[in-house]
This record gives sequence, C-alpha cells and structure tokens, in this order.
Amino acid sequence: MASRRGDARAARDLSRLLALFDLDGTLFLTHDPVSGRALVATLEQIYGIEVPADAPANVEHRGLTAKRIARSVLRAEGVADAAVDERLDAWCAAFAERYRDLLAGADTSDWQVRPCAARGLARLQAEGVRVALVTGNPEPMASERLQRLGLAGFFPPGQGAFGCEAEERPALLELARVRAGDWPAAATVEIGDTREDVTTAKAAGFRSIAVSSPRTCGRAELADADVVVDDMDGIVQAVLDTGR
Repeated sequence: MASRRGDARAARDLSRLLALFDLDGTLFLTHDPVSGRALVATLEQIYGIEVPADAPANVEHRGLTAKRIARSVLRAEGVADAAVDERLDAWCAAFAERYRDLLAGADTSDWQVRPCAARGLARLQAEGVRVALVTGNPEPMASERLQRLGLAGFFPPGQGAFGCEAEERPALLELARVRAGDWPAAATVEIGDTREDVTTAKAAGFRSIAVSSPRTCGRAELADADVVVDDMDGIVQAVLDTGR
C-alpha cells in the first residue's frame, strides 16, 4: 500500500509538481486595513464584546489563519477558548461577508502584487506545474484579492485551502494536497514568506521555498527553508529546480 504522503521516488517520477502559494506577503504585498476593520466589526457582532480598533495589530498574524488571529484577539479581550469555539465558524463566515462589503467601497489603487507574479505563474503552468493557493484568508476574501490583483485566473475554484476551513495551517496544507488528488507530499512545494510557512511545509513533508517580503524580519527567520529567494523569478527557478 502506497504511503499517504508519497516518497522521494514519487517526486522524481512525477512529470509535474504541485506548487502551493501563500497569498499575503507572497503574492500580495500591501497592508490591507479593510481586513482589520472587518475583523473588529464582526468580532463585536458575533461575540457581543467591544474590541479596540487596533486589536488586530497587537497580535501576531503573519502566516496564521483568520480563525487563529480571531482567537488571539478574543483571548486578549478575556474571552475563554470554549466560548471562542462556539461561534468561530459563524464569525469566519460573517468576517468574509463583511470584508467583501467593505472592500466594495474601498480604494485599492495602491495595492501591490509581487512584481512579475502573473508572468511567473503562467511560466509554471506552461511547464506543467500544478498551482494552487493555501492561505489563512477565507475563500471569498482571497477571491476578491486575487481578482483585484489580476491573478484569479491562475487559481480555479475547488483547489487549495482557505482560512475558514481550518484554524491551523498544517490542516490547510493537508486539505490542499488531498484536493489535488491525494498528491504525494514529496512532489509538493509550498511557497511562503514567514517562518510559519516554512515550518508547517517541512512538517508536512513538502519542500519549502521562502521568499522575502515587506513582512519578513530578516532572512534569518527563513533559514530553515530548502531555498530562500527574493523575487518571483527566484520562486519560478526554485520550483522548476525541484522537479529536476
């Protein structure tokens, strides 16, 4: 019986790879205050507490899911984990909806996509690499961002994994692997910009490609990745080198 995650031989035999891209800091480089506003408003709505406007900025969020960030904010406000659990799914759905509503009236002309992202994704797909998104964003939120960044066409529905589907990133990585047809872990690469991206990818048996971003606190935090690069061209080359 084959290993659930595959093995090194599977990686060599496959003509294609599965490349799982993070979104924030990896493809999307701009701080988005709309997300914080939606988070605060819906925590107040669903949990019935007052949340300071700056609460999201006061907790760690790099590489974490929307649910995990919400839990951190609620803990800081004195909400017990059991109470968080009771409404977390409802909160995440409300958060995604509120984000879309707020974004509809927002000026996003200053949003920055990683330079050459579209060209790089197109090159990977032309080479036969299967591309999917793994992000802590809820799916509707990620979809809105990808549309505005001009990248939606590279990430069709039904693939990848999103922040309302699990609270912990390892579960999202596993879900994305399964959705790709139980793709072997040894033939999967994860591309992200935080230590959390690196450690969870390695724990899953994936190859880790780390890319520096405005959120990166020095390249040293990415040192455990298999490869550390600085731009989209570096990402593409590192992915293609994995398949050779």
